[in-house]
Amino acid sequence: MADETQYDARLRSEELRSLINYHNYRYYVLDDPEVSDDVYDSFMNELREIETEYPELITPDSPTQRVGAEPVAAFGVVEHRQPMLSLSNCFTDDDLEAWHRRTSGLLGYSDFELVTEPKVDGLAVSLVYEDGKFVQGATRGDGRQGEDITANLRTIRSIPLSLHGEYPQRFEVRGEVYMTKSGFEQMNEERAERGEPIYANPRNSAAGSVRQLDPRITASRPLHVYVYQLGWCEGEFPQRHWEILRWLSGMGFRTHPESALHADMSECRERIGWWDELRERLDYDIDGVVIKVNDIRAWDELGVVGREPRWATAFKFPPQQRTTRLKAIRVNVGRTGAINPYAELEPVFVGGATVSQASLHNESDIHRKDIREGDTVIVQRAGDVIPQVVGPVTSLRKGDEREFEMPKTCPACDTALVREPEEVAYFCPNTEGCPAQQRRMLEHFGSRGALDIEGLGETRAALLSERGVVKRLSDLYYLGEDDLFALPEFRRKGDRKRGEEKDQEYLSEEGRNLLAGIEKSKSRPLPNVIFGLGIRHVGYETARLLADHFRSMQSLLDASDEELQDVEGIGPTVAQSLAAWTAEPRNRELVERLAAAGVTMEQEETAPADGKLSGLTLVVTGTLDTMSRSQAEERIREGGGKVASSVSKKTSAVVAGASPGSKLQRAEKLGVRVLDEDGFVQLLEQGPAALEETGGE
Repeated sequence: MADETQYDARLRSEELRSLINYHNYRYYVLDDPEVSDDVYDSFMNELREIETEYPELITPDSPTQRVGAEPVAAFGVVEHRQPMLSLSNCFTDDDLEAWHRRTSGLLGYSDFELVTEPKVDGLAVSLVYEDGKFVQGATRGDGRQGEDITANLRTIRSIPLSLHGEYPQRFEVRGEVYMTKSGFEQMNEERAERGEPIYANPRNSAAGSVRQLDPRITASRPLHVYVYQLGWCEGEFPQRHWEILRWLSGMGFRTHPESALHADMSECRERIGWWDELRERLDYDIDGVVIKVNDIRAWDELGVVGREPRWATAFKFPPQQRTTRLKAIRVNVGRTGAINPYAELEPVFVGGATVSQASLHNESDIHRKDIREGDTVIVQRAGDVIPQVVGPVTSLRKGDEREFEMPKTCPACDTALVREPEEVAYFCPNTEGCPAQQRRMLEHFGSRGALDIEGLGETRAALLSERGVVKRLSDLYYLGEDDLFALPEFRRKGDRKRGEEKDQEYLSEEGRNLLAGIEKSKSRPLPNVIFGLGIRHVGYETARLLADHFRSMQSLLDASDEELQDVEGIGPTVAQSLAAWTAEPRNRELVERLAAAGVTMEQEETAPADGKLSGLTLVVTGTLDTMSRSQAEERIREGGGKVASSVSKKTSAVVAGASPGSKLQRAEKLGVRVLDEDGFVQLLEQGPAALEETGGE
């Protein structure tokens, strides 16, 4: 009898899951519900009761599992089987026409169909399905690797857990997770009522929501998704993008209803204008329109340049602007001591976010634009770009506006400010004793582009710096549990559920996570370490050039000013800044302490041994049309080749763009093969054989 009862429960649970998934599809994807909320709720309650009594009947795709599971310890890494690419941008009709002309030239014909879709401002995700079941979800990450956020994505109701109709055995789709404006406003109102900080804008809130370690938090957020593309697929699929969108919709995916098919570019331009007029009235943010070649077979023929496909582009709308009152001009201190003016504004909603502060660049820019405190000013914001003050509305001046004067001393340490010759900005020279610089430097060191230390954000960096726990960057790696436990912010009371004494205090989970993040950061690659040191004028790309050239931190420290200038891409200003930094004994001591703590100090060889360019050494010089020099060098490394900074007899070929300089002359003198850009692209595709047939000299 018991077996019979369980059998009936199994049949009923399967029936309920099918019913609920169908009604989810009607409500969340088609926006066309067939039953009332109370009927839907009765189905859900009945299924929960069955699964509570028979837990063995719970399936991963059950609608009851969307509420979120237990918090995961950390995100795993997902290798994208097919890279998630970035799109090139067009800002004018001329840009768009140039893209179409290049695409036509590569295809050999211009009468190809195009598809337009709104560029929803959210977070790109990868969704993998096996046998009709959602099995893996990931962020875009760096395009090749993303974070495993499967548990979080399961909570978004417009992502189907089970598909219907005909579907391939295994395939991947790409989509955009976003938050509606109305949902964002309601969420902020509720947070404000609870006394919690409010969020800045829907895009950042959506991105942050799907990257929560606790899926239950994700489940509580008003998130939605539009699927915009097929990734990879094991099985047959339509060969036109427009048909793929309809094919995916038939399986249960939520594709954008206003995607459109066009016969030519003139229709695309009309559609872009239509979207530009409509975007203010939408309940979600878009920052442009995506245009794709419809024929999928042409995608392979057109290929990819760097990380951008030739078969698609994004027409970006101009930044949105509003006017508001500039209450005051303040200054803050950057990590290198630069004094940066910023505007304190009457709050204004622009570009999808409420803005109360905006960038003013520097003192010269303020005076050039004649921006004054008390002015009505034009504020501009686009996407994630920092809001900017475009200029004043001088016709609205009342006569009591005040001209800005740069302070004479540092607002953080009261040290007299200095301004170097030919420099625009003022600086605080108190690099060792200025608390603002130390706090900013620590924050930068732990940022994602540098050492990527989980838990070391703006608030924690300020806490550790202001309490004197971390006085120099290297102090991080000598922290212990006792050091953090000394700070009340890292202590918690015991929990009897964990078998701990109720009144006993313990190091918090945040404290343990911070120590784990510091330990993990020791393995970050050398370019990230160099960038993390915060050397003036040294961004990440420069740090990578230095790491590739010198191969170790010690070699970089020992390099002369002349040797630094010999590095491709390093000019006199950067070389002088580096030489001054490495000459300081305290900076050398910092590097020594970091090395002693186990932080990476050597550049690893990462090029694949079996790539098409394996065994080749290439030099890139001049300006290329379709990719930057750093992108070209990355393509070489990805293909297994080596990138050299100078030409020698061992150089396999020199890739020469416009204005190549002395390296081209040296290549000609040594008889080294020179490739133009087309020849380089052929080399990437064909390997060494292309050296016998490519264009060039």
